[in-house]
Amino acid sequence: MIGGMPASREAGVSVTARVLRVLGAFEAARPQLSLTEIARRARLAPATAHRLVGELVAWGALERDEGAYRIGLRLWEVATLAPRGVGLRAAALPFLEDLYEATHENVHLAVREGSEALYVERISGRGALPVISRVGGRLPLHATGVGLVLLAYAPAEVQEAVLSAPAARFTPKTVTAPRALRRVLAEVRRHRLAVSDGLLDIEALSVAAPVTDARGEVVAALSVVVPASHDHRRYAPAVTAAARGVSRVLGTVGPSA
Repeated sequence: MIGGMPASREAGVSVTARVLRVLGAFEAARPQLSLTEIARRARLAPATAHRLVGELVAWGALERDEGAYRIGLRLWEVATLAPRGVGLRAAALPFLEDLYEATHENVHLAVREGSEALYVERISGRGALPVISRVGGRLPLHATGVGLVLLAYAPAEVQEAVLSAPAARFTPKTVTAPRALRRVLAEVRRHRLAVSDGLLDIEALSVAAPVTDARGEVVAALSVVVPASHDHRRYAPAVTAAARGVSRVLGTVGPSA
């Protein structure tokens, strides 16, 4: 056995897969790892992990800091070339900033990546409600405002996959029953607005709206997250206006934005 994995099985894994395992060993909760931890989490032999980590450090995908490793800036530079996130973020940023100035609360922009909401931008002030979201982070579709929007307008096969899978319950308010979640998604489509009231954090209220491209397809969701004691109707007009503004910009630059 090598790192909990038979040597024969490691031998059948491609070099690309091993490199991706090394990078995938890092996560928000563990941004720095020792070589031993990388080998264990990537299920690689120590010698293999040492060689791959060394090559990744030389290229800039990883950085070494006092015996531990972390994701390097070179990987971030490559990630910024992703057209879906970059073009969308550039179009949305002025409207996100306006929404923040109007509310001084947490403002988010997210896209759907598989069965999760991937956050591509966040603006937050010192006095805003503490939230767990972060740029580059992922949260579940069924328990977040942006996630509900993205799920409501996702292809039917994506919706069915999410609805048929066990849904995590984060608070007593989290909607996990497929039938109840279908009703929630229908309301999102009817009003083009999602309200996540205590679904992920019992103290947080999220109001989200869809962002469309030149073809009229929902490509992202924009939201504001405020204390649960607030009335969502107070924020709905501003969120909707910001989402429409981003959609107008995307409509003028084409679907590749």
